Amino acid sequence: MSSPCIISVAITGSLPRKKDNPAVPVTPSEQIESTHAAYEAGATLVHLHVRNDDETPSSAPERFAEVLAGIRKHCPLIITQVSTGGRSGAGRERGGMLHLRPDMASLATGSVNFPTRVYDNAPDLVDWLAAEMKQHGIKPEVEAFDLSMIFKAAEMHADGRIGVGPLHVQFVMGVKNAMPVDREVFEFYVKTLHRLAPDATWTGAGIGRHQIELARWSLELGGHCRTGLEDNVRLDRDTLAPSNAALVRQVAELCEQYGRRVATPEEARALLKLGAPGAQA
Repeated sequence: MSSPCIISVAITGSLPRKKDNPAVPVTPSEQIESTHAAYEAGATLVHLHVRNDDETPSSAPERFAEVLAGIRKHCPLIITQVSTGGRSGAGRERGGMLHLRPDMASLATGSVNFPTRVYDNAPDLVDWLAAEMKQHGIKPEVEAFDLSMIFKAAEMHADGRIGVGPLHVQFVMGVKNAMPVDREVFEFYVKTLHRLAPDATWTGAGIGRHQIELARWSLELGGHCRTGLEDNVRLDRDTLAPSNAALVRQVAELCEQYGRRVATPEEARALLKLGAPGAQA
C-alpha cells in the first residue's frame, strides 16, 4: 500500500438542516457523538461549525468550547479544525473561537461568488485571521475556491504570515458560481501548488454529488480526502447518508481500491506536521 490518506470529516457545516437529513448533528452532544463515530470509522480530522438551537449558524465561542471539550475527551488523538467561514458571523467575529487553540482552522485567502451571495474575505480580514492563528499556534487549512487563492496562500506562507509547518491547502470544487468540477483544472491546481510550495500537503473536497468524484481524484493523485454531511447528505442519488461515519466508511473503502491505506491519527499528525494531541490546548 502506498502513502496513507487523511480522511477529514466535515460533520455539520452551516447549511444542511435536519429537514434535509435527520442525521445532521446540530447540538453539541450530537456533534460530539457524531465525531466519535466518524473517528472510529477512520476519520482523523474533524472540521467543525456550531449552530444555535434553531439550527442557524453561529460563531459563539462558548459553543465551540463545549464541542471541542467533548471531542478532546472522547477522541483524544483526532485533529480538531474550526471553521472561520463567513456564513457564521461577520468580520473578526469569525475568529472569535481561535483562543480555544484547536489544532487547525480554515482560512480562505480571497473572495468568491457562492450560490446566492459573495463569500467576502477582504485582505485585512485574511491577514488578521492568519495572525490570530499564528499567535495561538494553529495550523491553517487554506480553502481554495480558485487559482488566485492558491497563489495568495503561497505568498503568505513564504513571507511568514501563514505559519505552523508546511502549507496545507484544500481544493474546493462544485460550489455553484465558484469553481466547477473539472479534472484538468484539478490536476493544474495540484501541479501549481507543488510548484509554488513543494512541501505542501493538500485535500480534495467535492460538494454534493461530486464528493466521491473528488475523493477518487485525490486518492489517485496522492492527496487526502474530505467527506461529511456538511458537503453532501447522501450516500448515493437515492439514499440519505445515515451518519457521518457512513460517509467516512465509504471513503475508507475507496482507499483500498486505490492502494492507499487510511492514515492513523498519529500518521495524520505527522503528515501535517502537528504536535502531539493537547499541545495546542
